[in-house]
Amino acid sequence: MKLFGTDGVRGEAGSFLSAELAMRVAMAAGIYFKDHAKTKKILVGKDTRKSGYMIENAIVSGLTAVGYDVIQIGPMPTPAIAFLTVNMRCDAGIMISASHNPFEDNGIKFFDARGNKLSEEIEAQIEAIAHDKEKLHTAQVTGKQIGSAKRIDDVIGRYIVRLKNSFSTELTLQGIRIVLDTANGAGYKVGPTVLEELGAEVIVLHDKPNGFNINEECGAMHTKDLQEAVKQYRADIGLALDGDADRLIVIDEKGEEVDGDQILGALALFLQRTGALKGDGIVATVMSNQALEDAMIENGLVLHRSNVGDKYVLEMMREHGINFGGEQSGHIVMRDYAMTGDGLVSALQILALLLTTGEKASKILRPFNLYPQKLVNIKVKIKKPLGEIQGLEDELKKTDALHVRHLIRYSGTENKLRILMEGKDAKVMEKEMARLVEFFEKALNG
Repeated sequence: MKLFGTDGVRGEAGSFLSAELAMRVAMAAGIYFKDHAKTKKILVGKDTRKSGYMIENAIVSGLTAVGYDVIQIGPMPTPAIAFLTVNMRCDAGIMISASHNPFEDNGIKFFDARGNKLSEEIEAQIEAIAHDKEKLHTAQVTGKQIGSAKRIDDVIGRYIVRLKNSFSTELTLQGIRIVLDTANGAGYKVGPTVLEELGAEVIVLHDKPNGFNINEECGAMHTKDLQEAVKQYRADIGLALDGDADRLIVIDEKGEEVDGDQILGALALFLQRTGALKGDGIVATVMSNQALEDAMIENGLVLHRSNVGDKYVLEMMREHGINFGGEQSGHIVMRDYAMTGDGLVSALQILALLLTTGEKASKILRPFNLYPQKLVNIKVKIKKPLGEIQGLEDELKKTDALHVRHLIRYSGTENKLRILMEGKDAKVMEKEMARLVEFFEKALNG
């Protein structure tokens, strides 16, 4: 059974992601990291899902069983775990979260001692250990070698300082009105705190997690409440985090959602103008709109495209010596300040752009027009390899002949097939999308 997807181990809590599996994966990770250990400490954080209690305790049991000391810091954003792993000199960090998924799901993400997400090669090694019952058994320790666990509740201050250091001391948010939707998730404390400490007037939505309401009709995945609140309170901008606060969706002062590719373009050009952009380009994914690439070329920049997933974005950024990149979905990676997507770092850089230019969000955050694009998700019973779907190649040839760009892939975190289409003629693109959706429904769910 394959455990790791595009962003750690993820699935329905209590079913696929059982306490037993969580403990096994934690033991396997502990065995792997002990071979590279410096401090024999591992940091563990989580979002606000009720199942986090079960999974956290299982992970602590697994790590202490193989001799690791565990530091538990409770609900904190994913990027905070990456930062604090380094800051607190741990051998690794673990975040318990299923990000934007509904509360029924949960997941386990790993960071190495430098705050980086693990490579596929390392994940494969941990997965192999998790399936090796004999190795798991013999690696367990006894007596004084058994690890300890302690909970620290005051590390939020370290992360807040880190966030504030990413925002120029020459700027202030005094006089800026912000509506912030924390998705009843991991950013519900730190998000409002950092914005208020920088001087903003903050109206906060969905900041009362109860274990079940994370991402529920709120946050980055559902912006209706935020859009209405921005208009109601006449705010300068609306900011929506997802459940683990590594993703950001922006609402302009008119209450309209800004596309993620336009945000990437606006920030890239801002960094270029201020001399802060390194590597003469940016990294986005194969999902990004062609208009973003054309806009970068027009401004003398190169757009490098990676596979979907912020860890693949980061890998390509390192490869090309680039310090800025991200995904259309709202993951933005700013390597000078964070080693993974960070919704709050992204928000502060967008606010810096608004303050520096004096422009409204509706104008400055849309530096180019998008080409018509559509993404459709189809729930599937099984993820049958695309190469084994009879007739698919012929269907795609018809789409290619109409000059419609397409990207078809399975979600790495859910049982869904994602179909992305893009073309300069919206009607042709819509017609092709309807045709392919019907084809896949019959082929995969018929």
